Amino acid sequence: MKAIVQTDPQERRSLELREVEVPKLRSGEVLVKVQAAGVNRGDILQTMGAYPPPPGASEILGLEAAGTIADAGDTNWEVGTEVGCLLAGGGYAEYVAVPQGQLLPVPEGFSVEETAAVVEVGCTVWSNLGIEAGLHEGQRILIHGGGGGVGTFAIQVAKALGAEVAVTAGSQEKLDRCRELGADILINYKEHDFVEELKGSCDVILDIIGAKYLEKNMKCLAKDGKLIIIGMQGGTKAEINLGAMLPKRLTIQGTTLRARDLEDKAQIVAGTVENVWPMLEDGRVKHALHATYPLADAAQAHTALDSGEVTGTLVLTV
Repeated sequence: MKAIVQTDPQERRSLELREVEVPKLRSGEVLVKVQAAGVNRGDILQTMGAYPPPPGASEILGLEAAGTIADAGDTNWEVGTEVGCLLAGGGYAEYVAVPQGQLLPVPEGFSVEETAAVVEVGCTVWSNLGIEAGLHEGQRILIHGGGGGVGTFAIQVAKALGAEVAVTAGSQEKLDRCRELGADILINYKEHDFVEELKGSCDVILDIIGAKYLEKNMKCLAKDGKLIIIGMQGGTKAEINLGAMLPKRLTIQGTTLRARDLEDKAQIVAGTVENVWPMLEDGRVKHALHATYPLADAAQAHTALDSGEVTGTLVLTV
């Protein structure tokens, strides 16, 4: 089969379409013929050597895909079924082996390309907002990076759950898009300090920045507030002022999806299908597919995502 291979570990754009072996199925896996694969910031980090796949996972890039089952292995799935796939790797290829607990139905009314744009982000958002934070009606959530793939999806899920949504983004264009998706409070972090507007008022914060925003995030949290860190674009090390944390009973939690074990992922996938897929099918949540690229143009897709000008998700078509 053909797959994207990074030919030079020191050059993150050295992504070329090469011939590789079709993956061999393990017990409980199916082989999916890939028609579309989502492009995520985790893929870019992997090309930089900063986000390696978990032990035993495919070295090929790609954390989500959609296509049809080509070989059901020893599972009860049927060959020819269209599915979305949550992956630890392997999506940038013509075929990928997928644990059966990480298969999702294609949402009613969605194409395979649109499905590939919502699998990883849907599971990420639900696992953090729904499972970890327990976000519910009447709460206020602050979403950093509101114009990105996770941000645009998280805004809609939070609104569907009845929360008030504040976002930060770096351009008026992105803030306008956040408003269209339902965000209530719009803050350009390049021009304004979000603490001035949100101090002590946020029940939940979904953060992709990390160390750089830790102190500011803690100031924004209300009593019993939860800070969930899912990215480290602003660094990995920071000091915590316990004197500010303890009286407000704050919770700071870091999460990742890729490194979870199969049982955890299967539970997250099941919860996402149960709670988020109906939102997609009835229109409360829309996909944020920004653009598609041919699989061979993976390097160009990475360049576009790195530019900061993408609002939503990019997908590679196979």
